[in-house]
Amino acid sequence: MKDIFDSVLLKAAGIDSSHPLAGVVSNRANLFELSENAHNAALAPEPPGGLSHVERAALACRMARLNHDEVLARHYSMLFEKLRASGDAAKIADPAFSGDGSPRMDAIIRHTDLVAVHPKDATAEDIDALKAAGIVEGDIVRLSELIAFVSYQVRVVAGLRLMAGVA
Repeated sequence: MKDIFDSVLLKAAGIDSSHPLAGVVSNRANLFELSENAHNAALAPEPPGGLSHVERAALACRMARLNHDEVLARHYSMLFEKLRASGDAAKIADPAFSGDGSPRMDAIIRHTDLVAVHPKDATAEDIDALKAAGIVEGDIVRLSELIAFVSYQVRVVAGLRLMAGVA
């Protein structure tokens, strides 16, 4: 990454090179570079496996909305629009959408919502439900990675915003 202030984390937190925290975050450039690399790996891996790039962006948008972060939600919404996603992606990104009736997508949405909002309530039975819907273990891992990354991102952005509010 050429400029750490191009980081999704810093943009979402409203911190740019003129912000009072600019010097502090510049000293942690490696953290923002690693986070940006993780963003790209979670959202646009090659090959994507059984979770398309569009599905990943829509699910990330959904998780941001479930966590009441509209700035990150806009970032992910723009990402799936950039991928020329159909209206299905917008449906997935909407927390009111519970699925399209396909066992696969219904299970993915249910699991994503559970872990994004109430992670301590997730059990082995929830993984079994994904398997029962025909989702292979590799894609369960990919989904878990995406959920973990977006959860990390939401929390780091919230922390940065708190720091920015007192700077």
